[in-house]
Amino acid sequence: MKPYQQVPIQDCNEPLVFIPSQAFVLETPHPYEKLGAPYGDRSPYVLRQGVLERLITAQQHLEVLRPGWRILVFDAYRPVAVQQFMVDYTFMELVRSHNRIPAELTEPERQNFWQQVYQFWAVPNLDPHTPPPHSTGAAIDVSLVDETGAVVDMGSPIDEVSPRSFPNAFAAAADPNSATYDAAIAPFHQRRQLLHEVMTRAGFRRHLEEWWHFSYGDQMWVWLGMQMGEPAQAAIYGRVMDAENSVID
Repeated sequence: MKPYQQVPIQDCNEPLVFIPSQAFVLETPHPYEKLGAPYGDRSPYVLRQGVLERLITAQQHLEVLRPGWRILVFDAYRPVAVQQFMVDYTFMELVRSHNRIPAELTEPERQNFWQQVYQFWAVPNLDPHTPPPHSTGAAIDVSLVDETGAVVDMGSPIDEVSPRSFPNAFAAAADPNSATYDAAIAPFHQRRQLLHEVMTRAGFRRHLEEWWHFSYGDQMWVWLGMQMGEPAQAAIYGRVMDAENSVID
């Protein structure tokens, strides 16, 4: 169990609502759908109503700082079945990237690979007390698109299992007063900081190890606030138990 999963949940029962495609950049079909993830009739591009309202506010902040730029929504609501699919897929891809065959791994090797996977992916748990963040409709993976419509290079792709995914992976290279300053790499950190600024001003909090993952009102959001000295409270968003019947237009 991760520390944030100890936060109690008192779900406010807000519905899931569709993310408006005219306001944000949505990839269709969804990246995980392309891999065969089992969404069924469910859409990945829905969020709890209060979360969507804050995402719209974040977009408004971005427009002030970078006119013409838009937030790219990579992923939002994720059923637990999709979480399971992507965890298994990531494990297999990670093993292959090391030129290994899963069936030939020793148990210590297997555990090492799983440890790397679960550093970035939540356990696909059906326990309503410890839901994967995206299954709550309160977590979102985002990036940026510039005024030309080009996806902004953030230094590493979303979901990469490596230290480059850490929010401050390029911070040292962005400090002009540091011996490690690198003008070619510095923009990566600056863009991550821009994304962080517009999202946090809207009320979101960022995952400690993923530059793209933000949430509002879930267990992780509460726990991150507690690390900043805020009082303990219950999360207002738990796992969406019946997404098909809880989405409104």
